[in-house]
Amino acid sequence: MIKAWLGQRTPVVVSLLVGIALWEIAGRLSSPAFMVPFSVTIERLWTMTAEGGLAAQFLDSIELFAAGFAISLAVGLPLGLLLARVKALRIGIEPYIMVVYATPMVALIPFILSLMGFGFAPKVLVVFLFAVFPIIYNTVEGARSIKPELIEVAQSFRSTEWALWREVMLPYTLPYTMTGVRQAIGRALVGMVAAEFFLSATGLGRIIMTSSQNFDTAGVFASILLIGILGVALMRLGAMIEQHFARWRQ
Repeated sequence: MIKAWLGQRTPVVVSLLVGIALWEIAGRLSSPAFMVPFSVTIERLWTMTAEGGLAAQFLDSIELFAAGFAISLAVGLPLGLLLARVKALRIGIEPYIMVVYATPMVALIPFILSLMGFGFAPKVLVVFLFAVFPIIYNTVEGARSIKPELIEVAQSFRSTEWALWREVMLPYTLPYTMTGVRQAIGRALVGMVAAEFFLSATGLGRIIMTSSQNFDTAGVFASILLIGILGVALMRLGAMIEQHFARWRQ
């Protein structure tokens, strides 16, 4: 068991060590204004943590991310199921969804600012807009891929519409939805930083902006590294949730 576990983790560990080594070498060969080594980045991250400001800013970003992502999931999952179930509704709404999805979300931030001003709510809206569409699209595709025979069998047993959603559509669609969730995590993190850049400067976005203005390259890389670690951790959590609830497909 232990040998198999080590065998699965060895490629990941080797890849990380090679990446860190390349980062260290590239940082030492580059100008400090352009790039810093991995060791300097970790040292700066430790310093920022010890100073006490990083934890508060990190929590601000987590709060923003969690609020926007939770709303996108609460809207995207049922809306995707509804669009897949009601064809007329999907035909009528899908063009509008495609137009908004194809629009660069950053371009909408000035409009959101003029409409809602500064504050927490407009930033949550930005994160929501970045994250909701992958969830909707993957949920729709998953629900539309359900075999008609499953729906017919459920209906032959006189299942109610709610029971059909709960017992057939939702379990079958969950793996597709979780794929959209993992995509949405990365987009939500981008939306989080964009909102913190262009609306009220808070959280990790504020640290990146301040570090850039002060030519603190190590601070910029430390913040980006922290966001990357957060994204990987959340995606891994999403994969674990998918494996737990979709074990019937294995």
